[in-house]
Amino acid sequence: MSSIRLYILGALAEHGPMHGHQLRLLAEKEHATSWTDITVGSLYGALKRLAHDDLIVQLRHEQEGGYPTRQVWQITAAGRNALRAEWSDAFSAVVVRPDPFDLAMARLDADRLDEIPALLRERIAELEAARAAAEAYRADALPYLTVGEKFVLTHRPERLQAEIDWHTALLENLPEIVADELARKDHRP
Repeated sequence: MSSIRLYILGALAEHGPMHGHQLRLLAEKEHATSWTDITVGSLYGALKRLAHDDLIVQLRHEQEGGYPTRQVWQITAAGRNALRAEWSDAFSAVVVRPDPFDLAMARLDADRLDEIPALLRERIAELEAARAAAEAYRADALPYLTVGEKFVLTHRPERLQAEIDWHTALLENLPEIVADELARKDHRP
């Protein structure tokens, strides 16, 4: 599943032929970087790859005033089929990436156990700040969003809240974890 392919093919299918700059403006208008893993700068390279794969074709060139000539792209029948496949894949793929933090917690350094509570509190504060920023962004964007987009923008803050809750529980259980770690370290050769 490729988010950028899904985004570009979906935009061309919904809005019709566009040049790269129009696509970039659309992504900015839709605040796509806030709810997808794509960057606006990656759109141009992705357009070339989609054209190479015959999922989009160049419809024409346009030039307005002194601006550079732009290629206008259109989705192909193969592109529409790929869009359906990408859409299905996006709905069936569950993406939860491993967090290196878990490895660090699983391999604690016995000489630094006393640092963990402060590090956890810092981590929780960072998660809370990220959640607050996501909520503020959503609040600012609300007047411009569809009902579906409004709901989508609740996903990140909710995921961050789940992380905050988990880390808070970890902090509460830390004395038992540290005691177990110390007991196990004492019995190692």
